[in-house]
Amino acid sequence: MRAISGLWRWRGSALRRPTDRAEAWVCLVALLLMCAAAPAIGRLTGKAAQESLRRSVAEQRHTRQRVPATVLRRMAYHPPETDPDAGASRAVRSRVLAGWTAPDGTRRRGAVLTGLKSPRRGDRLMVWTDRQGNLTSRPLDSATADAHAVLAGIGAALLAAALVETGRRLVLWRMVRRRYAGWDRAWERAGPDWGKAGTGS
Repeated sequence: MRAISGLWRWRGSALRRPTDRAEAWVCLVALLLMCAAAPAIGRLTGKAAQESLRRSVAEQRHTRQRVPATVLRRMAYHPPETDPDAGASRAVRSRVLAGWTAPDGTRRRGAVLTGLKSPRRGDRLMVWTDRQGNLTSRPLDSATADAHAVLAGIGAALLAAALVETGRRLVLWRMVRRRYAGWDRAWERAGPDWGKAGTGS
């Protein structure tokens, strides 16, 4: 953006080159795109992600249910785990083999993470299952879905701004290369006569 401020300070200067004006315009267009297009892209992406995630929330709430389960036995010792669906503050202390009844009446069993301090055979707990009675994660809640949508919008805006900046740098790099190439050609034309007495007379 220094090219814009620099051009404004000496816009009437005889030393100003056409390429200086072009570089300033490239920077101005990039700045406008970063200030206008990138937030708009972020907003649209966030809105689309929010709508998609809210549909997922509604579908998961409709297809997943909590059912009572019974601890069959405690599984082998392992380091404490954290339930990714329960938040960072709820540490899961143990893994147990639990049994529950599927909607069709069949008995199911599987490894379940539980917050019980010392689970024993016969203890009761609640597990999330799908319509077939298979274990699944808890449904996504609206607050988490909205947070993911916000992050998606911010990420899209930052990516758009980064692409604009990359394009700006690439265009300026090509302009500088072209300028240097012109200087090289001019130097080659003047080079053979450089330093000779009476040159140009």
